[in-house]
Amino acid sequence: MCAAAANGVASSARLLQQARDFWQSERGKAMWQCQRACVGPLVEALPGQHGLEFTAAMPLLPLSNLRHQVQWVPSASYAHSSSSLLCDPAQLALPDESMSLVIIHHLLDILHEPHYLLSEAARVTDDNGKLIIIGWHPMGPGRLSRIGPSRHKRFPHQLAWRSTSQLRDWLAFVDFEIERVDYCAYSISRYRPRWESCWRRYNLPFAHTYVITAKRRLERVIPIGRRRWQPLALPARSAGLGACRNRLAPGSRRSSSKIVSDHSR
Repeated sequence: MCAAAANGVASSARLLQQARDFWQSERGKAMWQCQRACVGPLVEALPGQHGLEFTAAMPLLPLSNLRHQVQWVPSASYAHSSSSLLCDPAQLALPDESMSLVIIHHLLDILHEPHYLLSEAARVTDDNGKLIIIGWHPMGPGRLSRIGPSRHKRFPHQLAWRSTSQLRDWLAFVDFEIERVDYCAYSISRYRPRWESCWRRYNLPFAHTYVITAKRRLERVIPIGRRRWQPLALPARSAGLGACRNRLAPGSRRSSSKIVSDHSR
């Protein structure tokens, strides 16, 4: 492993620990409750058998009715059940199109090579499944806290927040398209329930986080019916060809000879 890759892995591990501490704080729990209220209606009626989630917070996958739920963990110390998946997120030990639902919760802003994670998540998502991405909204209220040197910023303001337009391009590269974008966590104050429901009703893009629901882009195939072969119709005889044949006809020759003899007399 080269030095740059080793530094990237170490940085990702440090950010993952900071993310766990943040989601255990009061502010993180309040924000997670807002996201839970937004994700619940999206996944509770989703059909399928298997689901996969990438998160450093409390899992959102139990909101669905999927029978087999897999939780990715970065190390063995975070594995708390037999359904934990411990592997490199860039090389998932799962078959293609095996998951009906895949949730990526704020990890594209943390991992060193997020496009590899997105590519693997798209690979294991079924053709009829959903890929849900939750991230920090760059145009939300937290953008003011991102001004200034990164060394003075607290988590998560020092991260590289991905915009919805950037993720749209990333998803198009793996043959996925955005089905809908929901915004949540408008306010984290004690008046959150009242203001949250009011702002979410209009889905205004001024929240702390967004929830992207994406699906695989399938090309529509138009079936071609069985072709019926018909006999080839010959073109009609042209006037020029008929005129040539008439001049070469025997009757035409006798008429021409008679005209010449009469003229010589």
